[in-house]
Amino acid sequence: MTTPAKEEPGWGSQYRLVATEKWKAKSATMGRAVTEALVEYAQPRPGMRVLDLASGTGEPAISLAMRVGAQGQVTALDLSADLLEVAKERAQERGLKNFFTQQADAHALPFPDRSFDLATSRFGVMFFRDVSLALRELRRVLREGARACFLAWGPFDQPYWQTTMGIVHGHVGGPLLQPNGPDPFRFAEPGSLSEVLRSAGFREVHEETKVAPWTWPGTPEEVWEQAQAVSVPFRPMLDRVPSKMWPQIHAEVHSAVRKHYDGEKITFGASVVLAAGQK
Repeated sequence: MTTPAKEEPGWGSQYRLVATEKWKAKSATMGRAVTEALVEYAQPRPGMRVLDLASGTGEPAISLAMRVGAQGQVTALDLSADLLEVAKERAQERGLKNFFTQQADAHALPFPDRSFDLATSRFGVMFFRDVSLALRELRRVLREGARACFLAWGPFDQPYWQTTMGIVHGHVGGPLLQPNGPDPFRFAEPGSLSEVLRSAGFREVHEETKVAPWTWPGTPEEVWEQAQAVSVPFRPMLDRVPSKMWPQIHAEVHSAVRKHYDGEKITFGASVVLAAGQK
């Protein structure tokens, strides 16, 4: 019997779970295009056994399960049991019988060698504590010729981040992110994710940068509330904001985001990195 993995602080925290439930439909809409980009990049085929790392509330694992069909199988793996419960409910709502969840650490996968035909991770690889160890462990559980496909954030200098966390940082200064803490932009530099894939033993490595739709179907006030609640890496910076400063920050964020708002939706666009390697 596998010992449950220990959750990292913040990722499954109560405020994040409340936000996940409150905004789940709109968050899913905002993330749909990047999910589709990764699924297309991964090229899942019917009958495949797929492992999705850092799956959170279930994407792209759910989309992959719909593609591999009844003969295939998708395992959504995450440190947070609570987020995986959300994923399980979403899969059940879609009637998926080939979707499974596993609470575990990507650095110590509870699977035998050569268990999977494909691996994916959307906005997860940046947060692995020891990315080289995690990728070597992933390579171990892949079958010969199987691909591992990742989607990571591009640079901080793009509309979604600049109109939200960028404005906060302009007011409070100091570090944007904690030194040695989780860094969403760890692989924003072109070629950096390819380099770690090669060092972990993957071959036929490919990387590209893509701008995908990143659209919130609602108001500036909503997207800012959601961003504050779910952006765990920025929590230390947000906690540094003096209470008297918040009204001005809120007003500036709302004004900046409103420039991307057409009265119904907010169109940001997301610069992301896609990278893959083959065992």
